[in-house]
Amino acid sequence: MTTPVCTGASRAAAASAGHRRYPSFSSYVRARGPVLLRTARSLTANPSDAEDLLQTALTKTYVAWERIEDHRALDGYVRRALVNTRTSQWRKRKVDEFACEELPERETAPAPDPAEQQSLHDAMWRAVLKLPDRQRAMVVLRYYEDLSEVQTAEVMGVSVGTVKSAVSRALGKLREDPELSPVR
Repeated sequence: MTTPVCTGASRAAAASAGHRRYPSFSSYVRARGPVLLRTARSLTANPSDAEDLLQTALTKTYVAWERIEDHRALDGYVRRALVNTRTSQWRKRKVDEFACEELPERETAPAPDPAEQQSLHDAMWRAVLKLPDRQRAMVVLRYYEDLSEVQTAEVMGVSVGTVKSAVSRALGKLREDPELSPVR
């Protein structure tokens, strides 16, 4: 078996043949995609991550497509991009994830006692019932019916300023109610 020897003229022909072999980035991806995906899968444990890794490497290759002189070396270029990208991902992940013996448990606030909640609700309602009719109506519309100050003013037929001052005075009275002192 003889080994072919490349001369200067045959190198130029081989380089131009490389460009003919993959005239476009799309044709290269169609032809070599499955092989490159296998390489990406060997670098990651998850097939989805391998596809993402290959997409990133191919994007880098696409950006550099015009600068790559020897298209016979495209596989090496993409493989290097795969390895470099995976190494970068690995380094970034190391900063965010730490191995530990025990899983950290989320601290959860104890669930409120339903009896205490009902007691507070009843005390609040009794305090609201002690308010003058007009203030009570505005507090109910604002906080129980969840209307805005403008909507409350329209329902009551008063100005927005009147609603603001009446609700403010009502909340002051509720703060002073002795039945609601445990809430503070």
